Amino acid sequence: MRAARIPAVALVALFAAAPALAAPPAPSTFSIVAVDPAAGEVGVAVASRFFSVGSTVPFVQGGVGAIATQANANTAYGPRGLELLDRGVAPEEALRILMRGDDGRDSRQVGIVALNGDSATYSGPGCNTWAGGRHGPGYAVQGNILVGEATVAAMEKSFLASAGKPLAARLYAALVAGDQAGGDSRGHQSAALVVARPHGGYNGFLDHAVDVRVDDHADPLGELGRLVGMAIVNDDWNRAWALFSNKKATEALPWQERAATGAEKQPGMLPEVLYDLAVIRTAAGDKPGALAALKRALALNPKLEAQAAKDHDLDPLRPLPK
Repeated sequence: MRAARIPAVALVALFAAAPALAAPPAPSTFSIVAVDPAAGEVGVAVASRFFSVGSTVPFVQGGVGAIATQANANTAYGPRGLELLDRGVAPEEALRILMRGDDGRDSRQVGIVALNGDSATYSGPGCNTWAGGRHGPGYAVQGNILVGEATVAAMEKSFLASAGKPLAARLYAALVAGDQAGGDSRGHQSAALVVARPHGGYNGFLDHAVDVRVDDHADPLGELGRLVGMAIVNDDWNRAWALFSNKKATEALPWQERAATGAEKQPGMLPEVLYDLAVIRTAAGDKPGALAALKRALALNPKLEAQAAKDHDLDPLRPLPK
């Protein structure tokens, strides 16, 4: 059946009456970019009253640096900036190059840090107030549409006071401190945290060691904290398994032991972490310790028994009393 034809005059009236589509809001937010040169890690943490801020603001490359691009964000600054850092261009100079010829630079906000600790932050005069940032060796913090400067001051203080802790934990703590000091004046919606190092991903093929996002949530920082806790355990687990897969069980064992300790606070992960602890302890020659970890893993998740029955990595345990 042919559809009835709508007169051209009616179409004009229909579209004239339709509301105009609003432009999406700019990712006005607060963020921190930072590095841990000793661990070879770079990272970004960000929070905002903006949907899926993690899809727009953070850019990282293991062994190179990290960039946050926000306010009226030019997301091309991310990959282009990382390319410049990889070529040895310092963050301040990289900023100048990125903004050269960018007619919208007055409304941009950017934070950049290189693996060697050099950093820079920029807040254009067209950013909505309060807007600004601070930077120093190994970090840059910045934000716009904030309650006030106290947000970035608290983030800076938190990061500097947490030296020696894992970078992911330091980044998250800085976000929480900034939020408690006022944060985004419009409220909460999303948050993200990414940490990279060379071969930091699963099995070492990619570099994202920690990569978690909360796109839309009533308590995005609370939910992000839960995910970061799991991601840190998962990162230790990935390190261990990559070493074990390369026949380096002795080197793998400390990482898996650390993963098991962390998983005590992540009960959903604990049975599988303990199971792989049993596997790695077996390969490292600790049969009693392996059997203890395996018994606990199977008690927590009896469904793992079918896997254990066929797992050749556990064969050295089979002659032991049940």
